[in-house]
Amino acid sequence: GNTRQPSTFHHPSLTSSGLALTDHIYDSNTTKMSGNTIDLDSMPLDQLNQLKSSEESRLQAISKNYAMLRASASKFQLAKTALSNISPSHDGKDILIPLTESLYVPGKVREPSKVMVELGTGFFVEKNVKDAHSFLDRKTKLVDVNSENMMEAITATKRNINSIDVAIEGKMIEIKARQEGMRIRAAEQS
Repeated sequence: GNTRQPSTFHHPSLTSSGLALTDHIYDSNTTKMSGNTIDLDSMPLDQLNQLKSSEESRLQAISKNYAMLRASASKFQLAKTALSNISPSHDGKDILIPLTESLYVPGKVREPSKVMVELGTGFFVEKNVKDAHSFLDRKTKLVDVNSENMMEAITATKRNINSIDVAIEGKMIEIKARQEGMRIRAAEQS
């Protein structure tokens, strides 16, 4: 008999364009994927291990994406700080312009009320400081929402792994009980 506590959790899935949380309910030791219900207790040990490996890979991918989102949030915060430090008094001041992360050329600030904002994938647009702040605020909020979704997916995937671990542990107990039963029967017969 199954004496394990039922557990309910959500199965996150990743798409190429980011995270899509698909609410697949896992109840007791069953897994519901793509409309098919799989009873974890009825799965052979090798399949459980494969499923666990798959969920661990998913967890690594989601965690990596989460770290990249948090790095983006930091970059937006740095940009907002730099933007806050720009004033009309900077007009004509000497600056270093980054060509790469470690290569700079000298330059002068011209029209400090206008900045170039990267929209993504190498596209830039000129904005005034106020609009640039608004843009960065929107991007920061978007990153924060996506980060929250990623954290929910991380939590759900960890619960998946724990449920699979419980099913594996149950299989191991069953195997040991069978082996012990066979050992006892063999000892009684000799």
